[in-house]
Amino acid sequence: MKFTKMQGAGNDFVLVETSDMQRDWSRLAVAMCDRHFGIGADGLLLLLPSESVDFRMRIINPDGSEAEACGNGLRCLVKYIIDRGMANSRAEEMSVETIVGIREVKAHRVKGRLTEIQVSMGVPEFKAEDIPVMIGSGSGNIVDVKSMAGYSLTVDGKELLLHFVSMGNPHAVCFWQQPVSDFPLSRLGPEVETHKIFPNAMNFEVARVINRQQIEARVWERGVGETLACGSGACAIAIAARLYDYTDSKVDIKLPGGILSVEWDGVGEVLLSGPAETVFSGEWPDEV
Repeated sequence: MKFTKMQGAGNDFVLVETSDMQRDWSRLAVAMCDRHFGIGADGLLLLLPSESVDFRMRIINPDGSEAEACGNGLRCLVKYIIDRGMANSRAEEMSVETIVGIREVKAHRVKGRLTEIQVSMGVPEFKAEDIPVMIGSGSGNIVDVKSMAGYSLTVDGKELLLHFVSMGNPHAVCFWQQPVSDFPLSRLGPEVETHKIFPNAMNFEVARVINRQQIEARVWERGVGETLACGSGACAIAIAARLYDYTDSKVDIKLPGGILSVEWDGVGEVLLSGPAETVFSGEWPDEV
């Protein structure tokens, strides 16, 4: 099985072209994404034919679960398509089908060289049932709230003020006053991810606003662990910051693996821009 290893701001993927969705891709993702016994990646990207638009994408996490959205993966997929001449050579735009809807993509070039890929990440959702979050009256951490912003959750003895948003996948953003490198993400990330009020588990972001154009952040991805970058997570951070008027409509999210740029007008679709690079190509033993 031929594969290509790709990365976007350090968020890395194994990409495979296929038309076979009957295969046990979950089992293969666990094996291929293993960083000691496999290729090593934050997810397995599947490039599939689409009956309605240009291409279709699926992404499987290293634990075998399927992710609904992945901005960095989408940009890597598009770079792969462009580099291999699979799209119309004149096309600067294309549409990609995902399990949460169609995503529009624009390729930006300077003197013919692909420099940046911008993807539409859809319109954010804030309703509890859309995220989803199970919040209601009761004892302990479950209390009455009227909004998905500013929800207090205590995990491992630490109180976190969380801001919930769905980008097709669930996110909980926590704004932090100190450098994010000081935040105990490896300890609290798993606790937030698997908390009982999140029926589908949760992606968790800790962010510090530097100024109105820049935020630094770290991400604990559901089904993956801490990653060097997360596209949908960067979008969730930018949305929460804009709603609180911490930042302008365009903001750079500085993550351990690089910088992702997010634009949101406060109403419509969120636009994500950033790098996408090919690392290497190879073959995986097909019997595994």
